[in-house]
Amino acid sequence: MEQKIKKFVLLFILLILPFLIYNYISKGNNNFVKLAVIGGEGHKIPAFSFVNQNKDTINNSDYEGNIYVADFFFTSCPSICPVMTYNMKYIQKKLSKYPNIKFLSHTVNPEFDTPERLQDYVRSMRVDDSNWNFVTGNKDSIYKIAESYFASASVDELAPGGFLHSEQFVIIDKQGRVRSGYSNFICNKCGNTSKKSKMECSSCGENQSYIGNPVGSYDGTKDHILKELIKDIETLLAEYHKDAKAERDVK
Repeated sequence: MEQKIKKFVLLFILLILPFLIYNYISKGNNNFVKLAVIGGEGHKIPAFSFVNQNKDTINNSDYEGNIYVADFFFTSCPSICPVMTYNMKYIQKKLSKYPNIKFLSHTVNPEFDTPERLQDYVRSMRVDDSNWNFVTGNKDSIYKIAESYFASASVDELAPGGFLHSEQFVIIDKQGRVRSGYSNFICNKCGNTSKKSKMECSSCGENQSYIGNPVGSYDGTKDHILKELIKDIETLLAEYHKDAKAERDVK
């Protein structure tokens, strides 16, 4: 009996273990698709300084070394803002097990949305603001920084509540860059599309020919998009973990 066990262990080591190691390495090195970096080379969220619901000054240093999700809203919004805030709460809860993740909501109506009103909104929406800032400040500065997120923010008398803003959620990485996952992948040889990245095109057989089509940002009003955002943040976390591991291995 003992002799049979030894033979089985030997066969496992010789035949099965190398395959498992190769499969693990292949998945780790070849199939790991990093999130897209959105914007031109060197594009980052510029320096900012706003005031939050607790009357604290919030700037870039408060988010340095953190992944965060940003959006634009206003407290008197009669349409999508409460839905967006509720959905951001959902994302916050789902990602609560991970460290170094924060949230940032900019009002597009800063003249009305004082810190006191923001605090009332936080309470009424039952928000956990331990890692989430609702900020107000100079209107021009807020509208300008929206452009850096590739989001819209403006006064519009025809829009519900008198303001127009994007319903999008935006992922910002630890370096202050806008990141996103992909809607699909396209073979640059034959144009075949795939929902997932592949080593080899299933249509023309070309190797490593798939190029991702970035989503850019995430509709904060749609449930299925929220799940994609959560998955993409987990991918970004894995990216940082892998890069850190590679750096440790080099050292």
